[in-house]
Amino acid sequence: RPKDTPPVPANLNWDLWIGPSPMRPYHPCYHPFAWRGWWDFGTGVLGDIGCHNLSAVFKALKLGWPESVEACSTHWNAPSEVKDETAPAASIVTYRFAPEGDRPEFTIQWYDGGMMPPLPKEFGTETIFANDGTLIVGDEGMLLNERLVPEARAKEVGKPPQKLPRSPGHYKEWTDACKGGPPAGSNFVDHAGHLAAVVLMGNIAIRTQQKLFWDAEKLKFKNNEDANRLLLPPYREGWSL
Repeated sequence: RPKDTPPVPANLNWDLWIGPSPMRPYHPCYHPFAWRGWWDFGTGVLGDIGCHNLSAVFKALKLGWPESVEACSTHWNAPSEVKDETAPAASIVTYRFAPEGDRPEFTIQWYDGGMMPPLPKEFGTETIFANDGTLIVGDEGMLLNERLVPEARAKEVGKPPQKLPRSPGHYKEWTDACKGGPPAGSNFVDHAGHLAAVVLMGNIAIRTQQKLFWDAEKLKFKNNEDANRLLLPPYREGWSL
């Protein structure tokens, strides 16, 4: 944490901004942007972008809870004052889902901070992740963002029929839902809440540096009480729910 304590800007209510997190002095390294990299306030790159990139596969496969989650990151040998306070600069997180119905076992691997997955031979020397992207690997082909690979398979399948309604835009979709219109595509109750919970299990694996096994009935980890304590961090006095 920074040692200096600059004055709080006149237009900022620091107590309100801190919210349920433990109080600490104001510093511009937290606000307005970098708060997302501090565990007390944010959830790192995984929590920031993971819910965007993984939403489609959760919705398409109707994924429940993973059996296990494990991670490796640049925090592996970091001092406690770094890894206990901030998210890592780079990480790889693996979620494993048991077979369910007619869906076989399924694995999600998340990479950030410059970490990259092995390049499938079908792509040759092509750079497939310049900045961001999602690769779904199936038995009969791969889906790189909206592109089906290999090309021969894409020509065979053609353009798929539209099954999902198209969004009028994030803001309008949200305001329409607030006004009693159709639920948003990432409605909290039946999609986004569960998605966020599973994604953030990856951060707990990063922080504990352990492979964690999930008990879907008890909604807790089977093998690590430190991980379970991170599920429900204490709220600052006056902010409890």
